[in-house]
Amino acid sequence: MKNVIVVIGAGSIGQAISRRVSAGKHILLADVRQDNAEAAAKVLSEAGFEVSTATVDISSRESIHALVKLATSIGSIMGLIQAAGVSPSQASPSTILHVDLYGNAVILEEFGEVIASGGSGVVIASQSGHRLPALTPEQNKALATTPTDQLLSLDFLQPDYVKDSLHAYQLSKRGNSLRVMAEAVRWGKRGARINTISPGIIITPLAKDELSGPRGEGYRRMIDISAVGRAGTPDEVGNVGALLMGADGAFITGSDFLMDGGVTAAYWYGELAQA
Repeated sequence: MKNVIVVIGAGSIGQAISRRVSAGKHILLADVRQDNAEAAAKVLSEAGFEVSTATVDISSRESIHALVKLATSIGSIMGLIQAAGVSPSQASPSTILHVDLYGNAVILEEFGEVIASGGSGVVIASQSGHRLPALTPEQNKALATTPTDQLLSLDFLQPDYVKDSLHAYQLSKRGNSLRVMAEAVRWGKRGARINTISPGIIITPLAKDELSGPRGEGYRRMIDISAVGRAGTPDEVGNVGALLMGADGAFITGSDFLMDGGVTAAYWYGELAQA
């Protein structure tokens, strides 16, 4: 039986992490678009990795379940890299909640049933989750533990409360880290670990869409004012992913790692702070 690393989302960040953790393992690379998956698989296979591809719609439990079935038919699932999602400039509030919040919760649930002992995973969230004002303890618990198929019925996720795509995105990404914390308990019973990375502005095609979109000026100001003064790279996220999924991160689970060059610090306590 092969050891399998499942990568959901064929973009730059998923590829960067998979390069660091997949030597000697089989990469199953899944994306909503088959051409994206095949293009990424070609790059990885030419770099010496064994790769197969699949399509997946993470807003659909049936599609995620089919991916799990395919992965387990290849071998033991030793790693999960969940890097799929949509951004505020790409989708409506409803779509963002379905993909980024519900879809992520289903992935954690479904793969949590089959992850192998000694396995590990990372979910790519966002700095945006750290800029959402504090939720109540009850709301935090609801995002973390509500049965997945009831998640989108929560009262504070309804259209009269979530009025724009950015708010939906912030709630989804806060929900990702809370969900991972709760799932770490269940994954731990299988001898596996799961963590979240919350990147800031990382130069990927998705980020370029944001930088040229209606919020682009604000994002460029974030970069300029941040302590580091630049955007990040997928390889830098890959470094953190490798730590969390590897032996050096064996004591880390249920945690969220904010890596944004200091943007969130500036937002709360620096020049980006709200008056």
